[in-house]
Amino acid sequence: MNRWTSAEHALSYLSRADRIPHRTEGERVVLDHVPLDVWRVLDVGTGDGRLAALLKCDRPFMECVVLDFSPTMLEKVTARFGDDPLVTVVAHNLDEPLPALGSFDAIVSSFAIHHLSDDRKRSLYGEIFAQLKPGGIFCNLEHVSSPTPALHRHFLESIGYGEHEDDPSNQLLDVQTQLNWLWELGFNDVDCYWKWLEMALLVGKKPQADPN
Repeated sequence: MNRWTSAEHALSYLSRADRIPHRTEGERVVLDHVPLDVWRVLDVGTGDGRLAALLKCDRPFMECVVLDFSPTMLEKVTARFGDDPLVTVVAHNLDEPLPALGSFDAIVSSFAIHHLSDDRKRSLYGEIFAQLKPGGIFCNLEHVSSPTPALHRHFLESIGYGEHEDDPSNQLLDVQTQLNWLWELGFNDVDCYWKWLEMALLVGKKPQADPN
């Protein structure tokens, strides 16, 4: 069940997002690894545009395409970037293949892809690889699964959620399976660059074009 078309659910998430422990640590690692000289960035499942806005703080001249399907999130991200001609807001449901948007120096995502089925996650990673320029980077700051139910309950408690608040839209998957997919799809320098409980940053780079 996907609740993200509900304004109430989207607004409830936004009201708590800034208070999620350690989230800014993961975002800092994203900022450390997306080059300052990127020209074009895609934010997949942008929400209210939080991560894209952080990237633009030190990269004000980058062109950014931000995708989301929640009407509430689209309203919020449009309001955030309304005066910035370098930001394009696109309504798109990630259950469907990525639209043809051109190529990107970096593609990022923040707590969005875990709402997709596992088959769709892997397909999306392939579509992301196809739209990256050679040498481009993919950073997925993601909600991943715990190895045991007890550790999942510990995570919920650690972020101030009760078990009844567990989002039924979540389709969590372990880190290693997703890293293996990235390797199989052709990414290199693949690793989990940061992790705290069920929050992890998965990164891969598209190899440079062979000069021969």
